[in-house]
Amino acid sequence: MTPITEVEGRRLALSNLQKVLYPATGFTKGEVLHYYATVADALLPHLRDRPLSFLRYPDGPDGQLFFAKNVPPGTPDWVTTAEVPRAEGPARMVLVQDLASLMWAANLVTEFHTPQWVIQAQDPQEADRIVFDLDPGPPATVVDCCEVALWLRERLAADGIDAYAKTSGAKGLHLLAAVRGASSEQVTEYAKRLAVEAERAMPRLALHRMTRSLRPGKVFVDWSQNAARKTTATPYTLRARPEPTVSAPVTWEEVEECGTAERLAFRAEDVMDRVRHDGDLLAPLFDAEVAGAVP
Repeated sequence: MTPITEVEGRRLALSNLQKVLYPATGFTKGEVLHYYATVADALLPHLRDRPLSFLRYPDGPDGQLFFAKNVPPGTPDWVTTAEVPRAEGPARMVLVQDLASLMWAANLVTEFHTPQWVIQAQDPQEADRIVFDLDPGPPATVVDCCEVALWLRERLAADGIDAYAKTSGAKGLHLLAAVRGASSEQVTEYAKRLAVEAERAMPRLALHRMTRSLRPGKVFVDWSQNAARKTTATPYTLRARPEPTVSAPVTWEEVEECGTAERLAFRAEDVMDRVRHDGDLLAPLFDAEVAGAVP
């Protein structure tokens, strides 16, 4: 029998809690739900009002993975949804606004992916964040990403934009900053300019072009995820990897001192401890006074 749990007055059927989703560590679905409940206070602000894209892996990362943006079949009527305009026509998407809807979505076994804009703006062309996805092409690692990240941090600061870092939860690093007064298109153009500058400044390390044959040994500075239709792994989301790794916020001191890839690899239990000790390292992104103007 599927156990019924009440969360904030909502009744949830949480299924297959003993199912092992990460065979390398024995991490179960019940532990996935426990992780999300533990970090909810830090995670929810990064999900709230952002149309959610699901990368589902109900049988673990070695099973079938499928990406969905539309409201999943069987979504409870109390889960908030919103109509989102798209080039191919409007779509109705989920908004995870509270703990109950977070636990419902987590029960589907999903990575959380969100855009760099919020639905309350009523215009998905208006961005409130800029993101750089630093993706290392082997033999490059996250250590090389850190070098590029530090350059981008200083470059953004020169334009009055304060950047914050998180791991991708896979092999790379993400830079995030709060912005204001610019469309997604303008932010994308600005991000591309900085990626081009990074390649010119570090030609042996950084790459702004998407050509895969150019990536080995370099860090691809992916600027394209700022487009209104694109999404990025949400801070604190678990990833569909062999181990329950997390897209975890990190300090700039950790970035500066990163000498091995293992230094910036965080699993669910690590992140729960970090949140208990440090809270949300990305909390400044919600401070309106921190948001920078895109040149």
